[in-house]
Amino acid sequence: MNVVTTRFKELQVEKADLIRFGDGLVGLDSLKEFFIVDPGEAVPILWLQSTSDPAMACPIIEPALFLPDYTISPGDLPSEALELAGAGDARTYVILTIPKDPEEMTANLKAPIVINTRTRSAKQVILQDGKLSVRHPMYKDLRARAMEPVSDDSMRSRAELRGAVLGRGAAGGGRPPAAPESGLGPEA
Repeated sequence: MNVVTTRFKELQVEKADLIRFGDGLVGLDSLKEFFIVDPGEAVPILWLQSTSDPAMACPIIEPALFLPDYTISPGDLPSEALELAGAGDARTYVILTIPKDPEEMTANLKAPIVINTRTRSAKQVILQDGKLSVRHPMYKDLRARAMEPVSDDSMRSRAELRGAVLGRGAAGGGRPPAAPESGLGPEA
């Protein structure tokens, strides 16, 4: 399907790459269908792009890329809503705020996005842990870990931007995906 966006122009998106949020995102509950855009291998930041609102794209990142100990307790997950059979079904991302000075970039650790990689259903989970921040400074940690390959590219879409394949997973022909990191706690 063709999706017109304001940030990436027109993209060709496979139905298998669509992600469905039953409840939408916090504050964007009317937007239910998204896909992940990978702007390139050298950039760890991905974009969660709406299929129905061309201007709605959130920068996201896997928290393991800058905070390797970040986990979500299985008790915090709506496993019935996501139909999670186990931790291997889940992929965790956090939404970024990127100001003019990228060194002041922050991540919302309080409300991660969990995607079921098998069913492509997703939910933004509000965590009750008072130690987590909605504006966690993360640039220095990301920069320090930039050379460590921990990202699993299998969730990235194979959307095409001006003829270039954006996905880097096994089907995208890029580097092979790393071992899955669900972002879920050990008791999952």
